[in-house]
Amino acid sequence: MVDVRRKRGHEDNATRERKMTAIKSIMLSTAVLMVSATALLADEVPRPAYVKDSGKLPIATTIYAPFSYIDESGKQVGLSVELAQAAAKTLGVELTIDQVPFTSLIPSLSADRIKIAWLNASVTEERLKQADFVAWMEDGTIASTLPENKDKYAKRTALCGGTVAVQSGTAADFSADQLNKECKTAGLQEFKKDIYPSQQDTVQAVITGRADAYLDDSTSAGYYSQVSKGKLVLTGEVFHKKPIGHIIKKGDAETATMLAATIQKLIDDGTYKAILDKYGMSSAAIAKPIVYTDVSQLKD
Repeated sequence: MVDVRRKRGHEDNATRERKMTAIKSIMLSTAVLMVSATALLADEVPRPAYVKDSGKLPIATTIYAPFSYIDESGKQVGLSVELAQAAAKTLGVELTIDQVPFTSLIPSLSADRIKIAWLNASVTEERLKQADFVAWMEDGTIASTLPENKDKYAKRTALCGGTVAVQSGTAADFSADQLNKECKTAGLQEFKKDIYPSQQDTVQAVITGRADAYLDDSTSAGYYSQVSKGKLVLTGEVFHKKPIGHIIKKGDAETATMLAATIQKLIDDGTYKAILDKYGMSSAAIAKPIVYTDVSQLKD
């Protein structure tokens, strides 16, 4: 009887030890899960209520190849579109896209009709008086012309006295005004600035001979030069370099923080570089998104 009780006592001790080991294992696993959850929450990109509550990232764009355009199948594609899709995935929400004319974007932001103008808009002093920006690339203005005129307009002041096409309200529109000032300072005749409602119209103005050249962002102009199959070439140097990015309502710090944090994640994980490389724009990449809220930031 004594031996049996001792045997049972040993069995009870062994059972208790196994139970304690199991409990410790569960406690350790729980602690690890709690630490992991805390780290995940700390790493989560802050989202404004309109994103968190709806589960959607609402953006507005305008057709401006190769950043946003409609392909042959009728699908909206482009560099900015792919970046927006990657951002929505990072945020864990659905992407929704509205088409808004470029000149209506800032008024729509001010009136709260849209939250984010997701595109490649140049950060200018005039625009900063009306809205804030989250810059994610750097760009400049360049002239495009017919192949036979490439050498003729190798210097941008060679455009003085001619006819230049620009899209209304774009950075090229502002650059044209600055270039005309250069013409005047150099004692040359100012060029005629023909304003068109769309980027495609400026391209056609040159191809059909209604304009000597058109001014555009260097990234976009390079794309059109490529797809024109030899009808257009870039000429001269890139000038009036500026940061470019998304536009948000003046003072919307929550959206600015979300966009900057999201873009930084895409930069850090290589998604940003992969998208820019795909469209041949790696030279326009930046290491860190910058939130612009005041014109003084452009004077450094």
